[in-house]
Formats: sequence, C-alpha cells, structure tokens
Amino acid sequence: MALRIHQFIPSTKVEGPGIRACLQVQGCPIHCPGCAVPFTWNESGGFTVEVEELAEKILHGPKVEGITFLGGEPFAQAGELARLAAILKQEGLSVMTFTGYVLEELLNSNDPGILKLIELTDLLIDGPFKQELLDTSRPWVGSSNQRYHFLSERYCELEDQLPNIGNRLEVRLSPDGRVAVNGLAKKADLEALFKELL
Repeated sequence: MALRIHQFIPSTKVEGPGIRACLQVQGCPIHCPGCAVPFTWNESGGFTVEVEELAEKILHGPKVEGITFLGGEPFAQAGELARLAAILKQEGLSVMTFTGYVLEELLNSNDPGILKLIELTDLLIDGPFKQELLDTSRPWVGSSNQRYHFLSERYCELEDQLPNIGNRLEVRLSPDGRVAVNGLAKKADLEALFKELL
C-alpha cells in the first residue's frame, strides 16, 4: 500500500501540538482559490512511498508525539493514511488531520477509508481555505471558516488555549542551498522573510 506525497518532515514544531512528524500528501481535488500550496494539487506529482516504510521512518526517527497529515487533500488518500495512522496509534502517537472538506460531509461518506481515518484522528481541522476570510490569528488555520474538532480526549485541553497559541514558521537550509519553509504565515510576511534572506 503506497502513498503519493509531496514531502515528509521527520520533526517539526509548527504543524500542530508539540513536536510532530508531518506528511504533506500530493493531490487535491478541491483547488481552493488562493491556496498557498497549489503545487500539491497535481495527483501525478510528488513521489510514492510505501506505508510501512514511512511508519518505520517515523517510529525510528526523531522523537515525536504524533503525526500531522496535510495536503494536498489527505482524505483523497484516506485508506492509505488510515493504515499509517493505525500503525502509529498502536505505538502511542497522536494523529492530526487537515481537510478542505467539512466533517459532516466526510461522515456521510460510504468510503470505509474516510470513516476509519476520522476514527483514528485526534484533532481534525476542516473546511476549505477561503481567501476572502483570510485569518491567521488562530493556530494552524488560514481562514476564519475553518474549524477545530477534538475527536478524542488527546488534545481537549487545547480548546480553551487556542487564542494563546501563535502561528510560527520553520526555515530549513539544505546543504545545496535550497530554502524550505513550513508553517503558516501571511504572504506579505513570507515575502519580507525572503527579502531579508537575500
């Protein structure tokens, strides 16, 4: 069973609670106007990796408390992600999933992979990005319509703390000089950051 992904980050502090592994899947059928990552839309882009191979990398990599699935659109590969989530949850890791769909829509699905991924997710952030509702005042989300769903007890204590959790960026420099950024910021902030780097 293989996943098509855009990138895998073994350890990050900006893609959810605590220190997490992060999996950015490739392929998205939603195509939100103003999306920050349109390069993840193409279902033929990225690269494939076997679920079990990825689970091994996570479990034997840097110490993390969980995994974050973002996109692209994670629920476009729900069965594969549910398999990965099941392996990781057996080892005590948490699962955070982003989606451009809304929870009610997903719950009405007849797709067993979708329902299983919801069942295994501790914290779900749902809703399409809406450019006209741009709002980065809450952690991990880009527009005010997006919602947090605490689907297990794992992160319930965060619900009242959300206004006090800020968005952050991580900048990684590779040996070949490439710069990679992950996290959430407004376009103007990113442009200012890169201007300073030049």
